[in-house]
Amino acid sequence: MARPAIGHTQGVMIATRGASRVRGQLDADDATEGSLCEGIPEEACTDAPRNFTLNAINGACTKTAEQLASPGVVLPLLLVAVGAPVGLAGALEPVRRGASLLPGLIVSGRMRAFELRKGFWVAAAVAQAATLVVSAVAAAALSGALAGVVVVAMLALFSLASGAGSVAFGDVMGKTIVTRRRGRLLGLRAAAGGVVAIVVGGALAATLGAQAARGTFVALLLASAALWALGAWLFTLIREPPGAVAGGRRPLAEARAGAALLRRLAGFRRFLLARGLLAVTEVAVPFYVLAAREAGVDASGLGAFLVASGVAAVVSNPVWGRVTDRASDRAVMTAAGVIGALAAALAAGLLLADSGSETAYAAVVFVAVAAQEGVRLGRKAYLVTAAPPKERPLYVALANTIIGVVMIGLALLGVVAQVAGVPAAVGAVLGLSLLGVAATRRVPEPEDMTPARPPG
Repeated sequence: MARPAIGHTQGVMIATRGASRVRGQLDADDATEGSLCEGIPEEACTDAPRNFTLNAINGACTKTAEQLASPGVVLPLLLVAVGAPVGLAGALEPVRRGASLLPGLIVSGRMRAFELRKGFWVAAAVAQAATLVVSAVAAAALSGALAGVVVVAMLALFSLASGAGSVAFGDVMGKTIVTRRRGRLLGLRAAAGGVVAIVVGGALAATLGAQAARGTFVALLLASAALWALGAWLFTLIREPPGAVAGGRRPLAEARAGAALLRRLAGFRRFLLARGLLAVTEVAVPFYVLAAREAGVDASGLGAFLVASGVAAVVSNPVWGRVTDRASDRAVMTAAGVIGALAAALAAGLLLADSGSETAYAAVVFVAVAAQEGVRLGRKAYLVTAAPPKERPLYVALANTIIGVVMIGLALLGVVAQVAGVPAAVGAVLGLSLLGVAATRRVPEPEDMTPARPPG
């Protein structure tokens, strides 16, 4: 008989304690370092504490919204509930990751023509809310393949908007948040989503069966849409100083500028190589879940894995944020890559031993998510600090576009799992993680990535 995962009441208690820590962290941040203006225009110094608070609350809304409509957990279950083909569920993650990283070069060139860039993020958030409302209507009114196609199509539009918004977010953060508080901000934003994952995981473990009611998913999607709308409003309240508008380029010219950038900066190429290899941490968790199923863990483990993921986000993100603000961004990427390799090694060990429990694989998920959050936060903080302010949208967009192609390539790990088995895929994750760690050792420090140009 399947035993229950972590109970809903326990999940709520853990989430409450996590939320208290996040609020305490935010209060401490507001009380300290408010007068520092490192890395932002002088006119933005007075508004820095206010902007930090608004950005953190905005992140709490949007990261919660992402958990409520998670393509990794909620949307696949939704497709099952509406009777959509299984193949559509398999398309969710590639669509989400690929589409979110591709529009960057188009947006960055257009964005440079505007002194204020926060409107790009606000428009993206409103579009994301609209796609979730359409998905909710489809979940309530449609069935079968038609419902599935609508949900996947809306996810594609959602992800395209997300990719456009991420370019604007990086630029606005670079103008409004001081250098040594950016890691803390990113950590707080991500931790908020982890709190919700704990609650949702506990609730799913306690209440959802194989045939979950459609109304549950409709409510989750509508709640997510409302939070995106609230996040959009909060972002409009951020006081953003005007940015440079010179040098705006059309998408083709932006692509040429990106190619020239790659040719000129060996340090940027090394960063992209390390980031591309460490991207494997973002696709690793499903393989650990598959490994758990091979070891005999049934569907009752779903709630435990969600709770493990949420606890990892709540615990690790504030820690990664603090470390990023006090240490080298490159060192954070290296450390997170080592932890990601450790997760793969633990999973491989459980597979070789042909044994393992729900708790053991939940621990693997915990370690893997902690590593994933560290890699994500480290690379974001690195790029925001390393890129010249006037060219920051180009750096972010170019990196996102290249890594989008890499993510599509990582879909081959699924082929490896299908042809050679899950253990082979876990071994490939371990190998790529170790290569990523080695690659980070050749990445320059952020302040050294862009050499000063010679006079004339």
